[in-house]
Amino acid sequence: MNVANGEISREIGDVNLAYMLLAQKLVKQDRVAAMFRLGISSELADMLAGMSLAQILKLAASNFLLCSFRLNEHASMSAVVGEGKDTTLQQAHMAILMSARTLQMQKNTVPA
Repeated sequence: MNVANGEISREIGDVNLAYMLLAQKLVKQDRVAAMFRLGISSELADMLAGMSLAQILKLAASNFLLCSFRLNEHASMSAVVGEGKDTTLQQAHMAILMSARTLQMQKNTVPA
């Protein structure tokens, strides 16, 4: 591994650790709001809340980013970022998209 790759791996680990600690803090403070903000299931929220620091450190040390873009489609991202939109309008569009995604995830996980 060259120096640049080693530095990137450390930075990914730092981001993972910050993300995991923030996610756990959010879940412990307000489980429902955290599930919405993070886009995670009830089961994952319970798991995050119960993880030890050692478990978080071990998971964060991965070379893979644990967090991901929730707007993973170009059209969705473009709709939110569009030119001339003020911050309030962007936040409203983001909330609508995230709510729709949350409902879709719930619909896909509820047995018929």
